[in-house]
Amino acid sequence: MAWLALWAGAFASVQAQPLPPRIGYVYPAGGQQGSTFQVTVGGQNLDGASNAWFAGPGIQAAVIDFHKPMPQGQFNTLRDQLKELQQRKTAALKDGRRRGAGAASTNTWTAADEKKMTEIREKILKNPPNRNATPAIAETVTLKVTLDPEAELGEREIRLQCPNGLSNPMAFHVGQLPEFSKPAAKAPNPDADRFRQRVGKAAASAPARPEVAVTLPTVINGQILPGAADRFRFTARQGQRLVVAANARALVPYLADAVPGWFQATLALLDSKGRELDYADDYRFNPDPVLFCEIPRDGEYAIEIKDAIYRGREDFVYRIALGELPFLTSVFPLGGPADTPTAVELRGWNLPQTSLTLPAQAAGLCWVQTRKDGRVSNRVPFAVDTLPECREQEPNSLLSAPQALTLPAIVNGRIDSPGDSDVFRFEARAGDRIVAETMARRLNSPLDSVLRLTDAQGNLIAFNDDSQDKGAGLSTHHADSLLSATLPASGFYCVHLGDAQRKGGADYGYRLRLSAPRPDFELRVVPSSLSARGGANIPLTVYALRRDGFSNEIALVFKDAPAGFSLSGARVPANQDQARLTLSVPASPLAEPVNLTLEGRATIEGRSVSRPATPAEDMMQAFAYRHLVPAQELKVAVQGRGLGRAAFRVLTAAPVRIPDGGTARVRVSAPVRALGDSIQFELSEPPEGISIKNVEPVQGGAEVVLQCDPAKAKPGLQGNLIVNVFNGRAPAAAKAAAPKRGRAPLGCLPAIPFEVTAR
Repeated sequence: MAWLALWAGAFASVQAQPLPPRIGYVYPAGGQQGSTFQVTVGGQNLDGASNAWFAGPGIQAAVIDFHKPMPQGQFNTLRDQLKELQQRKTAALKDGRRRGAGAASTNTWTAADEKKMTEIREKILKNPPNRNATPAIAETVTLKVTLDPEAELGEREIRLQCPNGLSNPMAFHVGQLPEFSKPAAKAPNPDADRFRQRVGKAAASAPARPEVAVTLPTVINGQILPGAADRFRFTARQGQRLVVAANARALVPYLADAVPGWFQATLALLDSKGRELDYADDYRFNPDPVLFCEIPRDGEYAIEIKDAIYRGREDFVYRIALGELPFLTSVFPLGGPADTPTAVELRGWNLPQTSLTLPAQAAGLCWVQTRKDGRVSNRVPFAVDTLPECREQEPNSLLSAPQALTLPAIVNGRIDSPGDSDVFRFEARAGDRIVAETMARRLNSPLDSVLRLTDAQGNLIAFNDDSQDKGAGLSTHHADSLLSATLPASGFYCVHLGDAQRKGGADYGYRLRLSAPRPDFELRVVPSSLSARGGANIPLTVYALRRDGFSNEIALVFKDAPAGFSLSGARVPANQDQARLTLSVPASPLAEPVNLTLEGRATIEGRSVSRPATPAEDMMQAFAYRHLVPAQELKVAVQGRGLGRAAFRVLTAAPVRIPDGGTARVRVSAPVRALGDSIQFELSEPPEGISIKNVEPVQGGAEVVLQCDPAKAKPGLQGNLIVNVFNGRAPAAAKAAAPKRGRAPLGCLPAIPFEVTAR
């Protein structure tokens, strides 16, 4: 049988993908409406970046420069060439002096030699090697960014487009205030500084600058390097109520290689003599600090920012909003009924009002924001639900005097003072299933809730302190409580709600849901940036965040997708929390990345429901912990032409049924008559117990033989198999001594749904 190496090589040339681009930071991470400025994007595999894409309209960008540290080997070669040229130039100058004394010339130095020496020197100086650089953020792309005067305020996302694909997203803010930005930081490079000095150039590492003067109100942009503390001096008047709000962890949510896993910024307010007047290293449970200060007297003041344990590098990026700015610290209630206007109390600094009526909203999460003198405040979340709602009524702190409820209900309440607790009584029947859930931390409340379910005499039935919500990707302390219990007898029961640290106050609001289980789900789709050549299949993962015991299958569909996109294996099986599937892209490249919207459809208690699939990034924190961090867009780039949709197709009907302890055959078509040892099929992250036994060439393609290990995979197991294809042809016998070539990736098959069945 003939081995079609020529076809394999051609296919590899259009399908093989280098490592995808990765953004580690953006600096400055935002700007003022109507301004134009330079932005540095640091990351890895950014060669050839051609464009930057922002979520939402009103932002334009152009790539103007790229820097990548030179490999040490290339530097050594250029250094040696430069040394040789310098020696020749010195010898030529000596010859010139001898010629002036009547001696014969043996060396010449031309204008071309001088030009070559200058070019080599400038090449080294532009991108010198740097042993101190962090590889993940060592490359930089410089952008010229223009924000329209009417660009929508708030957080956006930025992605870079490179020949090897579309980068991950990174936060970028559009603001109202004048902005000040320090020059972009660079990792220290003593070796390069010594080289500069040898060739008569100034060191690239500038000395630390003294305090910088700024004018209020402003947004300050900077980066913290190791051991550094930045200070910004300003003039303020007695009685000014200043808000100093830092964004640091909000800009780069998780650092995989740092503990605690983000830039832990601290803020200090100093007087003109450098004495500390106020300090913050967080804002409640949020790592990004906020200072609220009433200026005691006219004069000069300074804000200092640093890392809590004096770490730093280029991705320790910050933005500080400084001035008499409106800032919401809380709203009450924390939510309201769907399709009904809701009056809320506002608390905070420099607010134009203390109450607000929110318009009717559909069920879900919305945001509250206010405005003073044309300046918008921060925004805080507000939950909207369809269940009946009521307010907590004091006194209700004792088991002997609980607040009576009729279920189902959502209670909007507060833990008003330290040590306070709220008790609610309801009647139920034996065998009823009850769920008690608080929403507080997820709605910006500092409450660290604790729930206890007791009978009317106070005997404990269930208890919960913290309950993890994987949908809250930015939370590392899941402080909201959730408990579920089957009630043993008919009668009255009580739910007790308090703060785990026995704290309380006007900001310690909560929403307490008491009801029968409400099965439901949320979806996260990872990654949020996808890239492929025309006609290829791209793996992606959908996570099902199941609520209140929901266990049914979830079908995945596009919502208004452009022509040419399709899904394979588009379901999350019943009782499973995730599924890997594939996205097929159009055969022809697209001029720009497109945004796709996925949704999940399921049957819940006889009703058909659909839920959006939120794009997300799977991010690592501090070497170990993983989080699903939501993104604003699911963006797909189709770059370059492939071999079309006929390149690989699965012909076997789905799902493929694999007998317990047996095998099943999957027929694959390809644009060749036969496939042999040069083409390899490999399962990607298969479920335990499922493997490829062998691959057999057949007319027009191949048969992949799957096998099931009965000790590891049991009947009823379902899911999708992702199969990667490689050109792994071994070297010819005559060239056995030649270095072994790595496998060339050819792409992947459409996802293959499977099920393990009993024999």
